[in-house]
Amino acid sequence: MFLPDQPIRFEPIFRSYIWGGDRLATQLHKKPPGSGIWAESWEIVDHRQGESIVAEGRFSGWTLRQLIESFPFEIIGHDTPNERFPLLLKYLDCQRVLSVQVHPDDTYGARMAQPDRGKTEAWYVIDAEPDAKLYAGLKPGVDRAELANAVANGQTEDCLHVLFPKPGDCVFIPAGTLHALGEGLLVAEIQQASDCTFRLFDWNRVDKDGKPRELHVDQAMEVIDFERGPVDFATRTAPLENGPRTLVECDKFTLNEYDRPGIFSLVPNQIAVVTTPKGSAMLRTESQEYGLERGQTLLVPFGCNQTELILSPDSKVLVSTLPPTS
Repeated sequence: MFLPDQPIRFEPIFRSYIWGGDRLATQLHKKPPGSGIWAESWEIVDHRQGESIVAEGRFSGWTLRQLIESFPFEIIGHDTPNERFPLLLKYLDCQRVLSVQVHPDDTYGARMAQPDRGKTEAWYVIDAEPDAKLYAGLKPGVDRAELANAVANGQTEDCLHVLFPKPGDCVFIPAGTLHALGEGLLVAEIQQASDCTFRLFDWNRVDKDGKPRELHVDQAMEVIDFERGPVDFATRTAPLENGPRTLVECDKFTLNEYDRPGIFSLVPNQIAVVTTPKGSAMLRTESQEYGLERGQTLLVPFGCNQTELILSPDSKVLVSTLPPTS
């Protein structure tokens, strides 16, 4: 039997929201299914809201769910075929500011009427227009009562901590952190595979039908972590010898950045989501080579024993892995 022991490329899943634009196509060279506003490209996902489909090779047309059900050990490293792949990688084109929102943790998510994972995430800024900003956490000292009063009076923004990002910046958003991506940003996001979002404020705008989008003020106030305060840019570690910089390391994932040309060995028998926000790269196994142009993504399954990452000059590659206990 052929086994999925090589890197796997999937078809992107596109999402259209009122805050999107055209940069997924113009900058990342993606091919949305039609003209219009495209906000997100889901690169790898195994969730009821979206299911990645293999784009090429002997498993072309299979879903990631089918792969895990048929080859659980080879894909995720243990024989639990009903387990969902825990990470979701997406690209976002933010031409307008996103809603002010918050995601629950795993405990809250499991108690919901339609249970889901919590959602801890990290943003990697690919491009930022001059004066672009994002919101990450609450200003120092803002408590529940102050935020509730601001929301009631249409002054939510006054409570939010503001960052002015530049390309290459990374922001870590643990579950419970109030946040919003601002306009003029092109972002790669790694997150738990969850689609649970509570909108606290949506800038008083309406959708294409003239209706305001649904808010979830009570749920948002319930899950916000008021002890966290403002969030700063993630600290970029010095690159390891013949290795990456670590941008985020938490109990849900590790996010590493490779930002110099060379040949790097990935850890064998470790699930990795590999994507190229800038330039180009290649994954090379014992038997095959896989090109990665800008905006392209590959899943390295657990059963892949030996993989090298080859970076071209002026390129950047993000590699997301699961913690050892996952």
